[in-house]
Amino acid sequence: MAKELAYNATLAEREDLTPALAVFRIRPDEALPGEGSWFVPGQYLTIGLNNTEKPELGGVRRPMSIASAPERRDLVEFYIRFVDKPESDNPLTHLLWKARAGDRMFLRSHPVGKFTVEDTMGHDARVKVCVAAGTGLAPFLSMVRSKVNQDPAVRLDDWAIIHGASYSKDLGYRDELEELARRNGLRYLPTVSRPQQETSWSGHVGRAEDFFLADRLSVLEDSLGLGRGGFRPDRVGILICGLQGTIGATIERLLHRGFVPDNRKIRRALEIPEDLRAHTFYEAYDTVPPIDLNDEGRVGALRTTFHGAGR
Repeated sequence: MAKELAYNATLAEREDLTPALAVFRIRPDEALPGEGSWFVPGQYLTIGLNNTEKPELGGVRRPMSIASAPERRDLVEFYIRFVDKPESDNPLTHLLWKARAGDRMFLRSHPVGKFTVEDTMGHDARVKVCVAAGTGLAPFLSMVRSKVNQDPAVRLDDWAIIHGASYSKDLGYRDELEELARRNGLRYLPTVSRPQQETSWSGHVGRAEDFFLADRLSVLEDSLGLGRGGFRPDRVGILICGLQGTIGATIERLLHRGFVPDNRKIRRALEIPEDLRAHTFYEAYDTVPPIDLNDEGRVGALRTTFHGAGR
């Protein structure tokens, strides 16, 4: 029989946004480590459950980005989508969707990860453009929540969150983010990729990465107050979380503006000198690059695009 997990936390609250999208708030048995802020926004924790219906499969654990701010110490919040077609024979979300408030579970309360502002673009005057596909919103939510917790009147004009989803109902935390836009100046740009199926939607359409299409960059520049031609690496840093397609397309579409990806494999393939500062960072638990580096034709074209960019 496969090894079971030793439970050390309780599912305190569950909020279902749609049948396949939910917020889970988990309370660890032991007090969270340290004092005050106990993790850096952008980090993740591992949660898990035992398969009680098929005990021979044992427990399953998965890393999940933290959506709550580090100043909150009673509960840890996660924004999770049900995986309809899992690759595993013991998928976590299929177990998680059966869980109810009060159920026991596993939570590794040691935060991990380098997808933080400090470890990526750093704290400077550049606009932080956060590109989120679906539940990839979680780390960015943690980041802006923490800023507001530290100073409720803080200005977030140098923060932009692009959130892409299939339908407007899948735009989790929309009310909260719209309020941060009104009150604190956050640049919030929600977009839906299937607008033809909901005629009431009048906002941005397309996938999150479509904001970086050549014929749409000027609109984005206007939205961010950068001025035409102002979407440049010296004024903008890119943080991406979510689908591999969104990550790869965002990296590719910004090469012509001279944005340098952080990933070493991609840099080597594009022959980008190691001493050039990175501007585009992404969170991914998959070590496979989001660009097919075995496609020589495609890589060659991207290489030409980057090296032809004016920097």
